[in-house]
Amino acid sequence: MAFPPLPLHHVTRTAHFFSPPAAAAPPPSSLLPATLPAANQEAKHPNHRRRGILLRHEQQQEQPQESPQDPQARREKHNNYPKLTIRARLSQLCKEGRLDAARRLLSDSLARSAPTPTLLWNTLLIGYVCNSLPHEALRLYALMNSSSSHHHSRHGCPRSDAYTYSSALKACADSRQLRLGKSIHCHVIRRSRAPPKSQILNNSLLNMYASALEPETSHADTIRFLFDRMPKRNVVAWNTLIGWYVRCRRPDRALAQFRLMLEVGIRPTPVSFITVFPAVAATEEGSQYGDVLYGLIVKHGHHYIDDQFVISSAVLMYAQLSEVQSARRIFDQAKEKNTQVWNTMIGGYVQNGGYGEALALLVQILESNMVDPDAVTFLSSLMAVSQSQDLGLGKQVHAYLIKRNCSLLPLVLCNALIVMYSRCGKVQVALELFRRMPQRDVVSWNTMISAFVQNGLNLEGVSLVYEMQKDGFLVDSVTAAALLSAASDAGNIMMGKETHGYLLRHGVKFDGIASYLIDMYAKSGSVEIARRLFDGEQADERDRVTWNAMIAGYTHSGQTEEATAVLRKMLKERLTPNAVTLASILPACSPVGGIRAGKEIHGFAVRRYLDENVFVGTALIDMYSRCGHISFAERTFDGMEDRNTVTYTTMLSGFGQHGLGEKALTLFSSMREAGVRPDGITFVALISGCSSSGLVDEGVAVYESMEEFGVEATPEHHCCVVDLLGRAGRVEEAYELAKGLGDDGNYAGIWGSLLAACRIHRKLELGESVADRLFEIGKERGLAGYRVLLSNVYAADRNWDNVDRVRKEMRERGLRKEPGSSWIQVGDWSHRFMSRDRTHPENDQIYAMLRGLALEMKSPGYDTTLRPCDSDSTSSSMTTLLDASAT
Repeated sequence: MAFPPLPLHHVTRTAHFFSPPAAAAPPPSSLLPATLPAANQEAKHPNHRRRGILLRHEQQQEQPQESPQDPQARREKHNNYPKLTIRARLSQLCKEGRLDAARRLLSDSLARSAPTPTLLWNTLLIGYVCNSLPHEALRLYALMNSSSSHHHSRHGCPRSDAYTYSSALKACADSRQLRLGKSIHCHVIRRSRAPPKSQILNNSLLNMYASALEPETSHADTIRFLFDRMPKRNVVAWNTLIGWYVRCRRPDRALAQFRLMLEVGIRPTPVSFITVFPAVAATEEGSQYGDVLYGLIVKHGHHYIDDQFVISSAVLMYAQLSEVQSARRIFDQAKEKNTQVWNTMIGGYVQNGGYGEALALLVQILESNMVDPDAVTFLSSLMAVSQSQDLGLGKQVHAYLIKRNCSLLPLVLCNALIVMYSRCGKVQVALELFRRMPQRDVVSWNTMISAFVQNGLNLEGVSLVYEMQKDGFLVDSVTAAALLSAASDAGNIMMGKETHGYLLRHGVKFDGIASYLIDMYAKSGSVEIARRLFDGEQADERDRVTWNAMIAGYTHSGQTEEATAVLRKMLKERLTPNAVTLASILPACSPVGGIRAGKEIHGFAVRRYLDENVFVGTALIDMYSRCGHISFAERTFDGMEDRNTVTYTTMLSGFGQHGLGEKALTLFSSMREAGVRPDGITFVALISGCSSSGLVDEGVAVYESMEEFGVEATPEHHCCVVDLLGRAGRVEEAYELAKGLGDDGNYAGIWGSLLAACRIHRKLELGESVADRLFEIGKERGLAGYRVLLSNVYAADRNWDNVDRVRKEMRERGLRKEPGSSWIQVGDWSHRFMSRDRTHPENDQIYAMLRGLALEMKSPGYDTTLRPCDSDSTSSSMTTLLDASAT
């Protein structure tokens, strides 16, 4: 017969059918110890510590109590023999995981006229619980109560006992069904108003509430109340209480209860340490507590220190405390290590940035065949590959997975592979993998959408969102965050508003939604809307992320004073800035605003120990480099203990901007020795530094060495090399390089750099050919700046007819070059100038000084030959000089 679905009202209606308590029937002895690993039984079942007692109790119950000569006793023994056989068969089927067969066996027993003993019900009930089928267990419990109600008038009807309630409560705990657990608790109370004397039942009640209650909605400490009312508390009850405080994020209380447990003489079990380790990792003095607890484990002997779950939990605790070396010592000292221990150690390295060490462990596993790696092993390893951007190793892992799984990869590993390829810059490969997936979940779609957005393919990401909705998946918080990031990166206010409207219409909310919206509106040019959203937030609801988003928004839009004002307001509200805050405000300290504000922020970072953060240090290097204080930037770099690829790249860029190419090459060598892997931006900065310093051969060598690091050359790299050769006068060589690029050379910057080289070295004929190719590539964009550059090429050759022709074409097409600007700082004031700018308050004095300087330059001893500039007029050398000086 098939069991009916569990009706909650049916369980509550059967309470009045209970009779006064009878002798409890023990659970089957053959089922309990064989269903769970010995080291983890107590963690999975709250009654584990009592199982030995239960087995002995069951053996006593099975012994005949009457005299062997008593005929009545012999008849009862003979009548009970078939029932014991059914119970043994039920136990064996449950132990083998054949729950359907066990259910049919019990159904056959129910079909008989005599009521089925409670012992048989308990056997299958415990079998469901131990096989992680809580819902089936609760349906069986409901059927048992239904059978009890049906046979209520008959003698010997099945009645729930302590083991029945204990198993049903464990099922409620596993399925997080608090309401049903409370109903069962009411049954227990109605049978006896006094607190239950059964320690097994008390532990199960405590475990049910600790598992099913939500800490956020639990106003009173229900678990503590139940714990205090228990007549006797064993180690299982203490472990449940400690685990509850860990779940409530009250690590100090958890540690206090652990100390109290030791003080009252309760000997901790391995599960006790497994339960309390997360509390240690969440405290400020976790390292000290961790050493003490691990010392206790060693003191308790090999039974504790060799426990695989204890080893895994200890490794995880030290990894969460960033004590990776301590975690590795525990890992290395373990006599035996199962897959979970290996996974924990690999995950600990990944969590602390030790990607190389994590991948070395993976290689060790695959070479030694010590354990069988599972999906978690490869998931952590792929995360390490993604972070280290080691494409070659990632492809090897992918190939191994295909050979191992015959192309049918688990869904979670497919998603991880998409992340890995996208992080390594292979978005097209990630998309092909996504298209070939036999099934996709919402995580798969969100992963691919995020991959597009993170690689700057915002429109492709938006198109995939539409495809995702057509496939029947709804936009969730992750999708919305990716859409808002796409709108922010693209500066597309319409896309951002549509996403915002969708969130409002469908009531989609998630943590940090305000910061995403503020960032999107600010970077899309609508800073006022972003500010209204920021001001609309309640003061107590604004977290650091929201403040940081507003500061970054003002910084991105160039509103330095407003960004600083938000920072001051943040300090007034006694909200301490963090590393992200300083990294967001430092770019606002531009050369126009001077270096004073940057130094003040640097001092604040030193006082708060935030200068040790790699992001703050990198932002400080960038700020000092842009403000012209390369020595301060270098000093900040040398004082950093933790440096990543971005840090080195920023310092390389700073050296290049200041013409210190040799220092940049030396730093690049140090970067290689430190094991920091360069990326594409690193090579752009280094080749540009060689270009500005005249290190031509060195720059070409760096360009040719990119393949050694697994970095493919992009149009930006080609542009830098063309500029490098062009500046050095090797224009023809640069032209041949650009022609040989094929489709990769269809980039305006490459031919624009070549055109600039033609102008400098007066290569008029080659410049015309370059210009034709350049304007063919960028005919849709106009390229006003390059057209001005072409007119200057003609002006250098005094070909005024072509100069006028180019300028006339620009006027007819409405093209206008955006004027450049320069500035000078005098005292606390910065003075900005643009070409033909006459808006300065001291304009007359400035131009009078320039005329005086021009007259001195015409005096004997001065070379008055002037090269053409980007001004619109070339007829007057004096006007050209004034415009060049102003620019």
